[in-house]
Amino acid sequence: MHTPVLLEESTDLLLENSGELYLDCTLGLGGHTKRILEKNPQAFVIGIDRDEEAIEIAKENLKEFEGRIAIYKADFADLDEVLRAEGVERVDGILLDLGVSMFQLKSERGFSFQIDAPLDMRMDKDQKLTAYKVVNEYSEKELARILWEYGEERLSRKIARAIVQHRREKPIETTKELAELVSSLYPARMRHGRTHPATKTFQAIRIEVNRELESLKTALGKTPDLLNPKGRLVVISFHSLEDRIVKNFFRDRSDAFRILTKKPIIPSQEEIAMNPASRSAKLRAGERI
Repeated sequence: MHTPVLLEESTDLLLENSGELYLDCTLGLGGHTKRILEKNPQAFVIGIDRDEEAIEIAKENLKEFEGRIAIYKADFADLDEVLRAEGVERVDGILLDLGVSMFQLKSERGFSFQIDAPLDMRMDKDQKLTAYKVVNEYSEKELARILWEYGEERLSRKIARAIVQHRREKPIETTKELAELVSSLYPARMRHGRTHPATKTFQAIRIEVNRELESLKTALGKTPDLLNPKGRLVVISFHSLEDRIVKNFFRDRSDAFRILTKKPIIPSQEEIAMNPASRSAKLRAGERI
């Protein structure tokens, strides 16, 4: 079972308004939704996820709540369409947990360089764009752009150039090949630190494959029309690009939201010790005016 990040903090914020209808836009294996249903016996949750394998596990994890949950396979950017399909106009709370789950990181789909697997990185296995296509078909200019914009990788041009040169001889097919190529471009002293040299490259390619930032901006833009008065929007982000988008959204939509988190909520030292993957998480929340 994936350990949900900031579980108590996020669900407490959602449920403070005593609502009954909630939308979990990133259902994953069902951790946050399970906590909502446990804490509020009157709650009904609509869950969305792109990952069919995760959905099947979530259904099993949530089977005790049959009749109190509806699950849809969809991109959370289409949250309004999901609500229409469920016959719902507005909800009392919306949750977005933007992290990649340990279930996905430990899968054979190429999300992590710690497992040698084909370059895939698709959250939705039905989509056509894969990490393999990005790495082996994008131009050097496009590769450098996404590495810089989505990974904030300072060696973006150097890495892009090396990828293009390498694939002229042979396509880059696995996570291990890509990670080793990127690592070789860093000075030896930087190859064995706490953060692997390929971390930013993998993040950038994953964001590109799944159109993560575009989906986030689209979803956030739809939330004001989908929340009841006093409805809560809670977003957990895991890197500066996401957090900046969420922070700016709440700032720009002060006409629609009262900000509940003047500073983002971060995991406690106890949570980080138990779940090191939580260390970069930031939670921001707002209440519909």
